[in-house]
Amino acid sequence: MNTIWAVLIACITACLLAVTSAVGAGGPKPEPRPKAKTIAELAERYDSSRCLECHEDAHDQWSESLHAMSILGTPRTAPTIITAIEKGLKLFPYSGVKKDEDITVESLMMCMKCHLPQLDEATDDVAREIVATIRAWQKAYKVGNYDRAEELEETIASLNIGCMVCHNKLALIHKYADGYPQPDTVYGATEGDHEDEEYPKMAVAPALGEAIFCGQCHGQGPNFELDHPSQCATAYGSYLFAYIAHGGSKTCQECHMDESGLGHDMQAYRDEDMIAMAVDVNVDGQSLFWRKNKQEGVLPIGIINVEIYNKTGHGIPDG
Repeated sequence: MNTIWAVLIACITACLLAVTSAVGAGGPKPEPRPKAKTIAELAERYDSSRCLECHEDAHDQWSESLHAMSILGTPRTAPTIITAIEKGLKLFPYSGVKKDEDITVESLMMCMKCHLPQLDEATDDVAREIVATIRAWQKAYKVGNYDRAEELEETIASLNIGCMVCHNKLALIHKYADGYPQPDTVYGATEGDHEDEEYPKMAVAPALGEAIFCGQCHGQGPNFELDHPSQCATAYGSYLFAYIAHGGSKTCQECHMDESGLGHDMQAYRDEDMIAMAVDVNVDGQSLFWRKNKQEGVLPIGIINVEIYNKTGHGIPDG
């Protein structure tokens, strides 16, 4: 028995070392970029339209995904951010936020760490502009000014998880081993020259095709590195401890990109094919007459039995 455990531990260690020792083409920590001062400036910095000419299919797929509207959402996310401010930040005694004018980048990161990680490259004025834009959008819809609402919705949607968030900013996870993402480089599966003035180089990101890459946002639970952790996405933790630990081997990308055929349109519950991949549902029903009591007599009733079998690599629903 001890020999079996020794072999198992050795295999696991070898696998972990194989992943963590892979060397990416990062470099020294670059100087911070100048802070974006407006939504427009931050949106332009991460504008995915620059990739459209050469990567049309991937761009078209991405544009249908929730990554392309990570603040706007379905559009459920934007109102939830306001709820987090009103029912969270403004009620917490030590948040420093009593009114919208007190909001900072730091205070929004409990949401934006995943929904807009590049917000750390902006000033506090941008954080307040985002909140003001969402509020104006909600008000425009409420009063029936739909043209104005559509205009504001486009502004909100301009801030998203675009190409360069994944292929540059978050591309390298183990920075001490692989280096830091360089400001002139697009990270993917190949290296070489890249036909773009701002990003003239391509380099390899070792973890880009691994589940851990998605785990940066679709995480293990509370973001304990923040001053006020939030319990939101736990899909990666569930994946590790309820799927991988029980012999599962597929990555997030295999199911949500490859087997689904969706590519960069990484869907979940909104896509019928993903629903079919995720769960088996069996519904049985029967009708009968039940003698309730002397006063009410015999009543017709129905019994419905619903069984849902989870075929995914994580708990559902989750994010």
